[in-house]
Amino acid sequence: MTSTAQLPDRVRQDGSKDAAPAEGYIPPYPFRYEQMPPVWTLIGMAKRNFLAIWGVDDFQSRLRSKKVFTRDLVVCNRPDVVREAFQTNHEVLQRKSPQMRHALEPLLGDGLFISDTETWAKRRKVVAPIIHGSRVKGFAPIMIDTIDEKRAEWSALGDGAEIDALAEMAHLTAEIICRTIFGRQLGKNYAAEVVQGFSEYQRHIDQIDLLSLFGLPEWLPRFRGRAVKKPVQRIMSVLDEIIDSYEAQKEKGEASVIGGLLEARDDDGNPLSRDAIRSEAAVIFMAGHETTANTLAWAWFLLSNCSKSRAKLQAELDTVLAGRTPTFKDVASLPFTRAVIEETLRLYPPVPILAREAMADTTIGGKPIPKGSLVMVVPWLMHRNPVLWSKPDVFYPGRFLNPKAKKPNKYGYVPFSIGPRICAGLQFGLTEAILSLAILAQTFELKLKDGIDVQPVARLTLRPGDTLPMTLHPRRP
Repeated sequence: MTSTAQLPDRVRQDGSKDAAPAEGYIPPYPFRYEQMPPVWTLIGMAKRNFLAIWGVDDFQSRLRSKKVFTRDLVVCNRPDVVREAFQTNHEVLQRKSPQMRHALEPLLGDGLFISDTETWAKRRKVVAPIIHGSRVKGFAPIMIDTIDEKRAEWSALGDGAEIDALAEMAHLTAEIICRTIFGRQLGKNYAAEVVQGFSEYQRHIDQIDLLSLFGLPEWLPRFRGRAVKKPVQRIMSVLDEIIDSYEAQKEKGEASVIGGLLEARDDDGNPLSRDAIRSEAAVIFMAGHETTANTLAWAWFLLSNCSKSRAKLQAELDTVLAGRTPTFKDVASLPFTRAVIEETLRLYPPVPILAREAMADTTIGGKPIPKGSLVMVVPWLMHRNPVLWSKPDVFYPGRFLNPKAKKPNKYGYVPFSIGPRICAGLQFGLTEAILSLAILAQTFELKLKDGIDVQPVARLTLRPGDTLPMTLHPRRP
């Protein structure tokens, strides 16, 4: 049974409620077991929601291991063992888990996100400069223009208009990634194809790779039904058109960052194949819009439930910006806005489980890790580890501003992963999220629609369910 003291403002099994403590808003999280159910029960739960399989002890642990059929599963949940796993042991632990590779291969091919060894090293050289932090300043005006268009679109809807905040943020970030990286407008129809395609894909792709857990060979085919193939086709048709349009853009003298991908040459002077280009374009699109969209949707949800943080955010925007649209330079002058995004990423990391497969025998924290073991760093657990964070389940952006607030080093806060495989678009995503929140929160307050129960669900990424119904309310700075 779970500890009812850990279920804030939620119905206990006896039907009563816990009240959220006065010091801050505690947003929803799944039931936490004190005595874990059998492995088959956990597998069934994981198929529906990866967040539902963790017990109370998992959050407080440092290094835990368990045998799941033929596989050793190791969870690293403190900065020292995270560093050892993802930094020190990168060569041995650079391969993504079989589940992640097989779940994303239909969509991303051998793209950077799921490749390893030589393929990963070569692609990283080509892709990383495209979205490197040094480029973000140049991307910012395009981001701002795109967000401003969303602001104008919302203004036309009127006070009290109902929106799906998750879909709205997904359309916005898809448009931003297309204009900044692919050098063209995506437009509502294409944005809808991409956004709906990613949503459908997540709903239908297998979340557990049972074949690998039973030790069966990698080459055995995984069945993919029409429900998986159809959204892949939708996304690929958009990507193909974007790639095909590059030549026309080039002839007109238009610059496109993605041109670096199409014109790249390997060490032998050979260009990337069409499939490789499409795979990397899919990686950029997925990483560039899905994760930021989820973060922004969660931020709106959290702010709608926490009047204190909402008031602080609005006061900062009104004071610093005084009604004008922010520029890239203003990002550094909006520390609380950034803290809201950072705290959102802590509580609801877009990729809540980072899993690797040991390519050879190794050790972590003195513990032997046999070849084939699954080694996991789980931001969902570590970001709520009470040993590392004070009041870990409380939404408290101030912890990122208060030098006295308890928080771990960089290996204890890993919303973008860590080590050599850290997300190359980290600065792009952070800047995009801060500007989006600043521009839209200047002008609007979003309120969760009455009667809506929001619960975190993690399949490939962590979302507030399939939709996030909210109402728009204009405000004056």
